[in-house]
Amino acid sequence: MSTFVRLGNLFVGALLHSPFHRVLGAHLALVTVTGRRSGRRYTTPVNVQPEGERLWIVSSRGRTWWRNLRRGGPVELLWRGCRYQARGEVIEEPEAVAAGLAGYLQRAPSLARYFGVGLDETGVPLEAEVARAAGDRVLVRLTLSRPG
Repeated sequence: MSTFVRLGNLFVGALLHSPFHRVLGAHLALVTVTGRRSGRRYTTPVNVQPEGERLWIVSSRGRTWWRNLRRGGPVELLWRGCRYQARGEVIEEPEAVAAGLAGYLQRAPSLARYFGVGLDETGVPLEAEVARAAGDRVLVRLTLSRPG
């Protein structure tokens, strides 16, 4: 990870821990996972999309934090100024990632451009472009337990 990205993550993390977290919007959160082998804690800012009692995260396959959740696992979350415990699960199958990404973009169409996905005239993500964008992504599904 570049120094610029690390500094950016530190800045975002500091803002999310502060009373000014609202400046960053309701969809930015900090996730903390524990390494399966190392036992180290890793915290990273992510964009989350709520759906009922679940939150969805789309991550690049090149990132490493989500790999600690391949068999499911606990996640700590700082979101909207509150701490939560959650259970994280990774979805890696291309078809399932594409379907999840399509739903994610329907809930947050403003992010379609970030993923390089166009929308049709009714605001539905274009299927072929979603499938292409899903190719190098994974989904992380967080099921919230309780506020911490």
